[in-house]
Amino acid sequence: MMRYFPRQKQTLYDWQLLVFYLLALLAGPGLADEFQDQRQAMIEVIEADVHRTSLYLDTEALDDNVLDAMQRVPRHQFVPPEWQDKAYENRPLPIGHGQTISQPYMVAVMTDLLKPEKGQRVLEIGTGSGYQAAVLAELTANVFTMEIIEPLGIQARERLQRLGYQNVEVRIGDGYYGWEEQAPFDAIVVTAAASQIPPPLVKQLKPGGRMIIPVGSPFMVQQLVLVEKDLQGTLSVRQILPVRFVPLTGSHDE
Repeated sequence: MMRYFPRQKQTLYDWQLLVFYLLALLAGPGLADEFQDQRQAMIEVIEADVHRTSLYLDTEALDDNVLDAMQRVPRHQFVPPEWQDKAYENRPLPIGHGQTISQPYMVAVMTDLLKPEKGQRVLEIGTGSGYQAAVLAELTANVFTMEIIEPLGIQARERLQRLGYQNVEVRIGDGYYGWEEQAPFDAIVVTAAASQIPPPLVKQLKPGGRMIIPVGSPFMVQQLVLVEKDLQGTLSVRQILPVRFVPLTGSHDE
């Protein structure tokens, strides 16, 4: 509902806003964002974990742009209120409906493996809370994300809109089959484990594109797999590291 302010009250309201923002600037980041220090601590833990797993990742450091994006995204906004005090711990957290928000280290690694660029169009399978989509939205032109659990998809759409992520489109549906109307994609990220690499997603990956996906049996250790399609359409597949994700569900399981 639009609220009407008499001119005198509106002027007072404007001055109050101005004073608040000036105080926030003078007080530094603590008032402007009480979680900033926690996000910085999260980034430092991610960097340490990347160094520890460098033999798997074939690198000792992630792209600074990826870490900067994760520094900007307010992870506490993507978890239920009762978990907000744990939001910047380096672990997955429950978001309802048997699903989780991924460990920050895993989000950072999967994003880095995609090598995201500003002009790219990215498909995400498994929206969850919308956190991974928000990180990708900081780095690319357009993010198309699919969630099969309708309440989660609706919540994520509303959350992303509220936080100002205008370059993210959320669709409720079975991600195994991708989003053909918006294909092809420069990059695809799957945030649930599939028993095999879904052929529809391979088809929707643009030549020169990358896909990152956990592959393996449900509720067991899986392998994070990087799929690359060269300019001639030839695929190469590389296992990155052992992981554990919730299973990719949908009609393909029948």
